Formats: sequence, structure tokens, C-alpha cells
Amino acid sequence: MRRVANAPQTACFSVHAAAEPSVMPRVMDQFAKRGLVPCQWHSTLAPEDGAALVIDIQVEGLAPALVVPIAEALRRIVYVDAVLTAEKGGG
Repeated sequence: MRRVANAPQTACFSVHAAAEPSVMPRVMDQFAKRGLVPCQWHSTLAPEDGAALVIDIQVEGLAPALVVPIAEALRRIVYVDAVLTAEKGGG
């Protein structure tokens, strides 16, 4: 995992997408191809009809310069409707 001085303690991504089987591996691929392993990964189907998927991902020690490019790549994935980012803690 890449760690940088003054990096946020944890970068958080919330991916909102259609509940399609291809979404989760495509989302994970954006982290794997950068050599990153999320410390948290939680996915939930919308309770109303199961047509929407929310994936919450946390990556410890992620360089701030990587948060925006990863979020932009996630937004380009087919079936992804929105990607929100946040930081927990501080470095």
C-alpha cells in the first residue's frame, strides 16, 4: 500500500450504481491496478427494490493526489451514477 507523509488517514469513496453483476469487480479493479487494498468494503442493495447498489470503500494512507483520479475513473464505469469522496482522520 502506498503511504505518504501528510496523507489523510483514510480516504473514503461511496459509489452509487445500478445493481449489475459487473459493477463490483470493475470498482475493485480501480484499486487493484494501483496496488491498493481497501481496508473496508461494504456493499448494500437498495431495500425498496434491489435495483440500486451502494459500495462504501475506505483506503488507509492513500496519497491525496490519487483520490481525485480514482474517483474520476470510478465515475466512468458503466452503470455508476455517482461517486462521493471524503477523508477520515488526518495526517
